[in-house]
Amino acid sequence: AIERDADVSATKIRYEPDRTQFTVRWWDDEFTVESHLIGEFNVYNLLCAITVTLTVGVEPAVIRAAIATYEGVIGRMERIRAGQNFLAVVDFAHTPVSLERALITLRPLLGNHPDGEAGRLIAVFGCAGLRDRAKRRLMGQVSGRLADFTVITAEDPRTEDLNEINREIAAGVQEHATAEHFVIVQDRSLAIQFAVDLAQPGDIVAAFGKGHERSMCFGETEYPWSDQQAMREAIIRRITIAS
Repeated sequence: AIERDADVSATKIRYEPDRTQFTVRWWDDEFTVESHLIGEFNVYNLLCAITVTLTVGVEPAVIRAAIATYEGVIGRMERIRAGQNFLAVVDFAHTPVSLERALITLRPLLGNHPDGEAGRLIAVFGCAGLRDRAKRRLMGQVSGRLADFTVITAEDPRTEDLNEINREIAAGVQEHATAEHFVIVQDRSLAIQFAVDLAQPGDIVAAFGKGHERSMCFGETEYPWSDQQAMREAIIRRITIAS
């Protein structure tokens, strides 16, 4: 449990952009762990793993060391570090519910801009072609409501018209956000670059929908693709230009 009585529970949880820290209470003992993983759901995941390892006799010191070095699953709330002064994340969220949970998870990690203004949550995503059409408007609604800025882009359009897919997403965004709070950038690499260039210290840039996947489908052809690579290249390009 989290912050409740249980055989194994997490208390004193601290969520920060570069770490999650909490105290594990188990039966008559407790110890503190620090993890690179993001979000409450990962605290639950860690508690599950901790419970199993404690049950089979693994010492808390060994558990702490393992958690401290574990970088997580590729494409699941994955931090991208390339020397930038804002948090960059790649996540597989590709449904309205998963996008909502991801944005809710990220918001507490926002900082402040140098001028004291609150940081912004910048979401980059699209919707797949030849798949559930109804979710396009729904995902737009979620991002318009929970993100501060939305960059709508390509995500496996397949044989559908990418312009039409993105218009459907934009219609949902506009139910909760004005035109100043979203943009359509068809090319996904350019969309990620746009978001990275927009970011300031204290902001979060998050690319959703591709996660661990290593290709993107246009027409009937799968082309090599990596959100992680695109995010790193965008950050490095920005830093290089700035210097």
